[in-house]
Amino acid sequence: MSVSSNYYDMIIDHVCARVTLTEDEKQRFCDALVLRHLLPRQYLLQQGDICRHESFVCKGFLRSFYVDDQGDEHTLHFAMEDWWISDLQSFIRQEPATRNIIATEPVTVLQLEKQAREELLKEIPALERFWRVLNENACAAQDQRILSNITSTGAERYIQLLKKYPSIDQRMSQKHIASYLGITPVFLSQIRKKNLKN
Repeated sequence: MSVSSNYYDMIIDHVCARVTLTEDEKQRFCDALVLRHLLPRQYLLQQGDICRHESFVCKGFLRSFYVDDQGDEHTLHFAMEDWWISDLQSFIRQEPATRNIIATEPVTVLQLEKQAREELLKEIPALERFWRVLNENACAAQDQRILSNITSTGAERYIQLLKKYPSIDQRMSQKHIASYLGITPVFLSQIRKKNLKN
């Protein structure tokens, strides 16, 4: 069995954990996907380009960030194995992306182009349900993050992040974690030192 067939098995397991597909539907779905590899610091998407794909992460870690007029980076999201990543607004409306998505380590993704996704949704009703569930979960997670930003301290948000994603410290730099949490790198460093003492 090839390594790439393992990636297709991974995405089928991911989809079938949420909806049921026939063998023919699984094959049709896999036929629509394109395998892509990225090197560390290679862009999956650049701000201003149109997002042409939704990407399922088979291997590796990606960071999504916005660059403001002063050239400062603001980390918005990250994605690791078994997650999807895109600029959804750019993908759906086919308008310029408001964010960059970059690989922070070697990455393998399976990509689904917009037209191919539209055809799949028409042909396979279960996939319509799959994307609805996926988007509902993403909206709920985003709401939770907004609420957490309002109700929790920076230190509490960092602890919550580590509990949810124990490997995040190894996979994303302190500067980018601080940006994601909405705190300064200096403050994050103080929080970490305090945690090490406790």
